Amino acid sequence: MKLYQSATSPFVLKVRIAAAELGILDQIEMLDVSQEYKSGGPLAREQNIIRSNPLGQVPTLLTEDGAAIADSRVICEYLNHRAGGTLFPTEPAARWNALTEQTFGDGLLDAALLARYEGLLRDEAMRWERWIDGQIAKVRAVLDIIEGKAPSFGRRVDIGTITFFCGLAYLDLRFADLNWRDGRPLAAAWFARLSQRPAFAGQKLG
Repeated sequence: MKLYQSATSPFVLKVRIAAAELGILDQIEMLDVSQEYKSGGPLAREQNIIRSNPLGQVPTLLTEDGAAIADSRVICEYLNHRAGGTLFPTEPAARWNALTEQTFGDGLLDAALLARYEGLLRDEAMRWERWIDGQIAKVRAVLDIIEGKAPSFGRRVDIGTITFFCGLAYLDLRFADLNWRDGRPLAAAWFARLSQRPAFAGQKLG
């Protein structure tokens, strides 16, 4: 398998952590995207990826038979199925909980990325501060959810907790001034513990 990746993409991080947890990371060849893609933000499409995925975005996974699988949610579920893993619970209540957590975590990332692009790509005179504030409000709301749920996480590692972890890791990379740990000691302690787990410690953003 081959994975088109960018070192700063939290969605790629999610795939890499999932693959490491499943014990199949060494079966995936990592293909770095071009500098043009890295600097282009949401306006860019990686030309090498377009041949397989018209969206031209990371992560995109190429299977041995040449099929393209796009979107971190789909890629992670494919890898879990392939490895016979448990990152996607089968018991209904646990499954819906993990999938909902994934949605909240991805939503945090989507909002954070939109806020970053508004500040990074738009001329300062044209930036819409209410838009940025609205996206950061979504981020904070999900952070509060993580804080509330952290005591129940225990040692659970599934697609929900992996996605929450990637969201917090991205905030550390791009939104250090947000100080997400302030007022959220339970989430901070959980994140610190999970950061020591081999599959997580071995994968970094940036």
